[in-house]
Amino acid sequence: MEKTAFEIEEATIHDIQEAFKNRQLTSVELVQAYLDRIEKYDKNGPKINSVLSINPDALEIATVLDEKRGQEGQGPLYGIPVLLKDNIDTVDNMPTTAGTIALKDNFAEEDAFVAEQLRQAGAIILGKVNMSEWAYFMTQNVPSGYSGLGGQVLNPYGVATFEAGSVGGSSSGTGASIASNLAVVGIGTETSGSILSPSSANSIVGIKPTVGLISRTGIIPIAESQDTAGPMARTVADAAITLGALTGMDDRDSATRLNNEKALSDYTPHLKADGLEGARIGVDRSFLSEAGKEERAVMEQAIEELESLGAIVEEVIIPRQEFDSEVLWYEFKRGVNGYLRKVSDGVPVKSLADVIEFNKMDPAIRMKFGQSELEKALSLSDDPLDPTYLEHRETDLRISASEGIDAVMARNSLDALLFENNRGAAMPAKAGYPSITVPAGYTSKGEPVGVTFSALAYSEPKLIELAYSYEQATKKRTAPQFE
Repeated sequence: MEKTAFEIEEATIHDIQEAFKNRQLTSVELVQAYLDRIEKYDKNGPKINSVLSINPDALEIATVLDEKRGQEGQGPLYGIPVLLKDNIDTVDNMPTTAGTIALKDNFAEEDAFVAEQLRQAGAIILGKVNMSEWAYFMTQNVPSGYSGLGGQVLNPYGVATFEAGSVGGSSSGTGASIASNLAVVGIGTETSGSILSPSSANSIVGIKPTVGLISRTGIIPIAESQDTAGPMARTVADAAITLGALTGMDDRDSATRLNNEKALSDYTPHLKADGLEGARIGVDRSFLSEAGKEERAVMEQAIEELESLGAIVEEVIIPRQEFDSEVLWYEFKRGVNGYLRKVSDGVPVKSLADVIEFNKMDPAIRMKFGQSELEKALSLSDDPLDPTYLEHRETDLRISASEGIDAVMARNSLDALLFENNRGAAMPAKAGYPSITVPAGYTSKGEPVGVTFSALAYSEPKLIELAYSYEQATKKRTAPQFE
């Protein structure tokens, strides 16, 4: 069946919980409905190709949750199916692959912190989704959303018309699957743009949190100074609910040490329809598409809409300094070697060097587009005290934070900066600062455009207020049409 009596397409967490409460829907029915949609639209029909593996225990878990429904302490994610990017460890009978053939048999012995939090909240891990291989850190000469293990994820808004890579990356499978209504919410990861890009490209909401707000334990890394997981959803409310379930202290990840003071377990009080009233938002138009392009027209309309909702939009200049940082490559080598040292004996690679050699054994299949980024990382030091690495990291922070975002926001007394899609993602990524993207409209070809708000560390509450206010007033998202 495609549908239950309850219409799952575009259903929100609130809609579903109301249906549970009114006995209109069970978690078993909901899981089955999403499994049917995956079969119909992801594996067949338009073949979005976003889902890599299905949790074989999903229906059994849903049955248990249905039996326990109504007991004390059940929150909004109770009984809600969630899809995870396939670089997040789970103890279900699903491998954690990062989209690479070398890790096709990587079955984790422990849940990632993110998976633990979701289970504690009562969510059902429905499956894992395809992604840009090694989180788009294998080679640059490849379309976003391609992996050697899973192939190419397609954009549901233009399966037959958009060029390969238009789905965004590296959380491409999360973006495409949630846009296609294959689960309620999804989890992506970002180092620099990898939540914001596929969220805006697939007309959904994505929150890239402050680095450390969510533990990275059990997630295949790129760079410890920038990596974070984050929620991707069809509405700001659903993203905010999911964000609250993911936060917490984790002794295994020192970046979470401030969470007792800074993190919230419930961001829903910040779903304010008047959140833009009096807000000061800065925009540097050099980060927008060129004048005359349709994406630029969508953004100019969004600016007018923000102002009509009470925001003060200021023209600002965001300082940019060119610097060829190698931080990500240094940290990738160190992080991946650390992760691979702990994988099971069934995995044929135990280091980055092993991965590179494994790929060379069958290059046409295992490294169709090359592996230049892996090789560059291998050539660098994995010493965390390497002087060149430390110099590059300090320069990244100075340019992106103290001389960049911090300076422009302080000088103009801003609540947030406004960007188009992920066209300003690098600065907040290097600074470790949060961003949220919301659907803003479409081009004449149906290509989604998102407005993205960024601000200082732990400003998620304010960003959610701005994004929710804009979303509720404009309601720009429309679901992709497959038939």
